[in-house]
Amino acid sequence: MSRERAQRIQVLPGTLDLIVLRTLATMGPQHAYGISTRLQQVSEDLLNLNQGTLYPALVRLEQQGWIKGTWEKTENNREAKYYAITHAGRKALSEETQRWRRLAGLVEKLLIAEES
Repeated sequence: MSRERAQRIQVLPGTLDLIVLRTLATMGPQHAYGISTRLQQVSEDLLNLNQGTLYPALVRLEQQGWIKGTWEKTENNREAKYYAITHAGRKALSEETQRWRRLAGLVEKLLIAEES
């Protein structure tokens, strides 16, 4: 296994929805490939989502009403479903961001306590 592949990050359960919502809130409507490419770019290739991971998350977010998908033409004149964050999605993003920060802070606190 290459060193680069060994260093890739696995998405923790519950975090994929958060990062997809953040991506859509930041970039505006995107198709799945655009979302995946952006996450790979921002993570400096440490996060590489395959379709089997990303598409179920998009379906779940759409069913929750947090994103809305519409079929449009891509820059290559192909049909693709573009996803946009909804008002409910922005509210969920805010709540999930706060929850994640509390959890990350708690984990950090516990790791520091164990080092002492």
